[in-house]
Amino acid sequence: MSPRNESSKLAGVFAPISTPFAQNEDVDVDALRFNLGRYASSGLLGYLALGSNGENRSLAEAEKLLVLGEVVRHKGPGQVVLAGAAYDGQREAERFLAAAADLGADFGLVLSPGYFRAQMTDEVLYRYFSSLADRAPIPLLLYNAPGFCGVTLSPELVGRLAAHPNIVGMKDSAASGIENFLPLEGPSFHVLAGSANFLFRAMLGGSPGGTVSLANSFPELALRLFDCGRTRDEANGFQLQDRISRINAAISGSHGVAGVKAAMTLAGFRGGIPRRPLLPLEPAKVEALKALLAAEELLP
Repeated sequence: MSPRNESSKLAGVFAPISTPFAQNEDVDVDALRFNLGRYASSGLLGYLALGSNGENRSLAEAEKLLVLGEVVRHKGPGQVVLAGAAYDGQREAERFLAAAADLGADFGLVLSPGYFRAQMTDEVLYRYFSSLADRAPIPLLLYNAPGFCGVTLSPELVGRLAAHPNIVGMKDSAASGIENFLPLEGPSFHVLAGSANFLFRAMLGGSPGGTVSLANSFPELALRLFDCGRTRDEANGFQLQDRISRINAAISGSHGVAGVKAAMTLAGFRGGIPRRPLLPLEPAKVEALKALLAAEELLP
């Protein structure tokens, strides 16, 4: 199947899966397998492994491949795996994408290099992404996340890259607005929402789905919003979007990765702790989050 046909596997909800750590900060493989066992029957289309919620930059290379291999081996039937590539050097990105393909990842999601961000012009970024795609053995998606790398992809650059036969989409998490990229949505290039906060609005504009951190702890809720977008149910969709934005603000909006992991644990998953330098959520904040989620009737 060609990369362009493969892009049809992007219509749905992906969980940007977390990497559980034990108290000694080692990767907790048993916890990861437990979470994947629950996600496998949740209705999620698949996973983004090694994204920001996966604490990509806090993992050694061998740990990245360990986590990705576990996600691929323990995904559910028909589920799809995106492998997050966040590197400042192109050779490292190329090596990772080759290894990700060998492990069985379906797609690579590539973040812009950010260390030399002042030099990351459209021409530099075009060469980076297009030459990566020339060599990558799996189809690629662009990741527009200036909050993590300090580089914002322009609609003009993305439009040029969308013509590459091995670049099949993008994930947009930027505050600049996904509506800037939705005109590029089409059969061979998909624009995925990077947050549950604008998933419904993005789908009304043509997006086929998204990669949303809420799916780590409450996949059914994220899928309910996706279904509203798929059926263009504005009567229920806008109301549910408002509710989800409120819940999202209390989890990842207020506390980042630590909040996502705390919410996962409260919801019956095994979130574990973040790896330093991140701090786990303080007990008082966990209790406040628990009270809010209980009031929303989300806890078991």
